[in-house]
Amino acid sequence: MDDLIRHPLTHARIERGWSQPELARQIRRAALRRRLRSGTDRARIWSWENRRATPDDHSQALLADVFEIDQSLVAALGWPHWLPGRDNATPIGPHSTVPALREALRASMDRRTFVAYSSAALAGLAHQWAAAEPRALAAALDGKAVDTELVDLLEATGDKLSLVTEQRQHTRTHLDAHLTTVTDLIEGRNYTEPVRRRLHVLAARMSTTVGWHRFDQGKHAAAGRFWHGALHSAHASGDRDLGAGIMSDLAYQATWLNDPRTAAEILENAVARTRHPTARSLLYLRLARAQAALGEAHACHRSLATAEQEFARSAREAPAWCAWMSPADLLVDSGQCLRNLRQPERGHQLIGEGGKLLPGARKKTSAVFLSYEADSLQQAGEVDHAAATAQESLRLATQIGAPRCAALVHDMLSSFVKYRGTERVDELLELARTR
Repeated sequence: MDDLIRHPLTHARIERGWSQPELARQIRRAALRRRLRSGTDRARIWSWENRRATPDDHSQALLADVFEIDQSLVAALGWPHWLPGRDNATPIGPHSTVPALREALRASMDRRTFVAYSSAALAGLAHQWAAAEPRALAAALDGKAVDTELVDLLEATGDKLSLVTEQRQHTRTHLDAHLTTVTDLIEGRNYTEPVRRRLHVLAARMSTTVGWHRFDQGKHAAAGRFWHGALHSAHASGDRDLGAGIMSDLAYQATWLNDPRTAAEILENAVARTRHPTARSLLYLRLARAQAALGEAHACHRSLATAEQEFARSAREAPAWCAWMSPADLLVDSGQCLRNLRQPERGHQLIGEGGKLLPGARKKTSAVFLSYEADSLQQAGEVDHAAATAQESLRLATQIGAPRCAALVHDMLSSFVKYRGTERVDELLELARTR
């Protein structure tokens, strides 16, 4: 049966190698453990999987027991969104946005979800997105439609939540709730065509933000699912540049997880279909990072040159999702590329120059850049300066609630141990012990 129409219950059953009769037996056993009875049989499973019927609350509770899903998810997400998901990405289609977003929200609430998408799944998703063209969805349903004033409010709220930097770990519940609200409105399909596009763009941007929050907390499986959901939303909105940007987020994650080959493949698909110069600059910069990690010096230098050229011709206003792109990003990421390609002196110079240009409001990026600078300084033999810079990075990462940034400092601590007894190094090691 085609993945686009196969029921989530079918996926969950097949993943465990169960036939419909075996799933029915599992449900009956779960009922007995509760000292209850269940009349579930193969025919009932068939009716659920073929959307002829919906399990009642009693049956859903037993199904949750069978699949080891927290009962709180059943009420919170509703049928069939609480069912266990798959590591494979949901295929892009005309009505794929809501299932993809629901899966991201469900998986983020399920603490047993640890597996990120495989390289093959990501590469396949990149090929599919590149080949797919946005389609118009169904017209608004009868009744009161979602009006523009409500969308204005939702967009403004989303912007404010996305701008929270300090202690942003405390905004997780608000971000998830806001994305859930937007997903509910999309699922209702009760709006005009212009409102539909705005809702999908908003869902894409919110899901992207949530994905970055999970990524910064080291929750890579959840981050990937939210970016996956964002990609479906961007596709439905018809915004190709936004979709390309989300693909580049997935690629950035792949590079971070030591899979630069997959990252390069994703970015090569995405950049060819990106229109705005700033967006193209960002994608080429991330492609250069992947190529540097692969040791492909010629390709990396070519991508860096293209990134600079594209940024230089960005005369018109950049899309909101990449408007933060600046000369500081070009310099620091170029410096990291050169360090990976064993050109430490020039790389160190560029990282230092870029760090000075970064706007103060970009605290998370500052924490990352400071960790790069600390590592570069340490390799250059400037131990005291490196230790002081690493302390600054660690304090900032802790302040804004970004464990991923803090991990960058912790990963370099072993190189400082041999300098124990030096005042700045001892301060850094003590700070790291308590953070």
